[in-house]
Amino acid sequence: MSTDNPTFKTVARATERNRAEIIAAMLRDNGIPAAVFGADSSYPGLVFAGEITVKVNAEDYDAAISLVAAADRAE
Repeated sequence: MSTDNPTFKTVARATERNRAEIIAAMLRDNGIPAAVFGADSSYPGLVFAGEITVKVNAEDYDAAISLVAAADRAE
């Protein structure tokens, strides 16, 4: 993700890290830098139960939302 623009926008939320990683990978495969936030725990053996988000740079938000929506419809 670009460090020039610190404004990130959330394009997806998940309760499982794998799901968030798949969404982020799909976005990156389509040329949109994406990162997963909130998936790490201080306790490696503890399953994370909080919300995990996938974020993109603000300027990529509209394209990312379209891709995520299209992927959701395809499922």
